Amino acid sequence: MFEDLLIQEQAALQTLKPTVSKVFVTGAGGFLGKTICKRLRAADIDVVGFARGSYPELTAMGVTMIQGDIADYDSLYAAMQDCDLVFHVASKAGVWGSRESYFDPNVNGTANIIRACKALDIKRLVYTSTPSVTFAGEDEAGINESAPYAEKFLNYYGHSKAIAEKMVLNANTSEFKTTALRPHLIWGPEDPHLVPRVIERAKIGKLKLVGKQDKLVDTIYVDNAAYAHILAANDLNAAANSAGKAYFLSNDEPITMAAMLNKILACVDIAPVTKRVPAGVAYTAGVVLETVYGLLKKQQEPIMTRFVARQLSTCHYFDISAAKQDFGYQALINIDEGMKRLKQSL
Repeated sequence: MFEDLLIQEQAALQTLKPTVSKVFVTGAGGFLGKTICKRLRAADIDVVGFARGSYPELTAMGVTMIQGDIADYDSLYAAMQDCDLVFHVASKAGVWGSRESYFDPNVNGTANIIRACKALDIKRLVYTSTPSVTFAGEDEAGINESAPYAEKFLNYYGHSKAIAEKMVLNANTSEFKTTALRPHLIWGPEDPHLVPRVIERAKIGKLKLVGKQDKLVDTIYVDNAAYAHILAANDLNAAANSAGKAYFLSNDEPITMAAMLNKILACVDIAPVTKRVPAGVAYTAGVVLETVYGLLKKQQEPIMTRFVARQLSTCHYFDISAAKQDFGYQALINIDEGMKRLKQSL
């Protein structure tokens, strides 16, 4: 089964290869960015990776790495020379930080990407967005892309990404095609965010379920997220069904948060999490901690915030019919297979 799906991925890459001379990937050193780079290089596609740090692993696989900040237009413009497709993956994620720390890379950086693409006559831009652009603290049960942007955001991340996504989609023209992808809860081997955080908190006894009910959530295995980006790039070059549109992405396997967390813990033989905290208590704790951390100007993220409390106590699963229909997306690796690979990597 998985061999057949791998053939589909290879076919997508072989379709992409003759349509590009050089691909530009921002956030190349990040979890998803690195996975996209690996796929492109496996198909012998020339890649320029742009990141704030140094990543010898990417250089070793043949990626031309350029160190820089997407908030610096001049360095971006210089790095993007001779590229004809951009995967804009870079952003400041997380749930804690100042407005400037999020808006500078996520909004101003994206504006710089669009400006440089136009200046260099780059024809295609695939932007990595997030479902957080629609999240206002309420259940999202099987919603599709007709759901509006949130009117009030619980953190600067969602707000800044919503502004950036609108900019990308509004920049779409017949000559410059853009699309935005919204993968939810990316995980897999080498995940530096979700997996290590879950394991670390479980080990010290601070991992708890929030709310009385187990709510369904969507997740996406990292290889599936990378595959969707390749498919979207191909579509922009051909039918362009996705041009000017945003798309939710997932494994298409809604799962309870408890089940997902416990599958991760099982990979390292940690007992399932069963302790719960009421949703209202978690939210109140988030309010208090955000206030205290803000007054003390603490840089580290509080153990609970309003956003996290709402995320953990509400459902988040999406209708991904549009991605299936417009550019042929389907998950290559299901959750169980992904967990096997995660366990091997751990």
